[in-house]
Amino acid sequence: MGRWSLATLLSLGLVTAAAAPLALAADGGQSTGPMHRYLALGDSYTIGQSVDPLARWPVQLAAAVSSQGWVCAQPLIIARTGWTTSELSAALHEQAPHGPFDLVTLLIGVNDQYRGYDLATFQAALTPLLRDAIALAGGQAGHVVVLSIPDWGVTPFAAGQDRAAISASITSFNALAAQAVRSCGAHWVDITPLSRDLAGGDQIAGDGLHPSGAMYARWVAATAPVVLGIVLPTPATTHPR
Repeated sequence: MGRWSLATLLSLGLVTAAAAPLALAADGGQSTGPMHRYLALGDSYTIGQSVDPLARWPVQLAAAVSSQGWVCAQPLIIARTGWTTSELSAALHEQAPHGPFDLVTLLIGVNDQYRGYDLATFQAALTPLLRDAIALAGGQAGHVVVLSIPDWGVTPFAAGQDRAAISASITSFNALAAQAVRSCGAHWVDITPLSRDLAGGDQIAGDGLHPSGAMYARWVAATAPVVLGIVLPTPATTHPR
């Protein structure tokens, strides 16, 4: 799947993530069919720190899957810059969103790594959060998609720091998370290699740390096929008579 540009999103008529849900048909118009519910959980990456609301990756993902035939409402986003895994979990319990959701995405852990938490602490917080995400997906682990932790060590923000050590630490966090995600039956999407590829010069937001809308579009290109493989029925095979 190709890159989803802001122009594409605007052509679909997508409003901001904080607005009321809007169903999008494959032709870009408003659908009269059922709207599938989407919950996006995370931190600054999910809320789209330093980018336009239209460029947030969950908003781009909703547009991408809607244009391919799975009519998706605006995502309900529960995320905040700086949240660790345990802080997201606490906020999720406080806000208590009403499930079930047809799709739940999760991208968390970078602040655990940044604050120097060890892997055992991260695992202890991630395990119950995954259970909560599955419960919010109606108990269907296969409707939960978890993205890997991006590598902030390649960004201008990390100048003067040990970039190799940051990268190695993030790799360790991701290895633990991937195992936990796969063990519970959810889907793992590794976007970390994409986050390390800053070719083109437009991949980082103006704050020098967070991804740009163009980088988020690359994450969506990797994630949308996984989502569509979950939610769209496989056409029945026609056998010759």
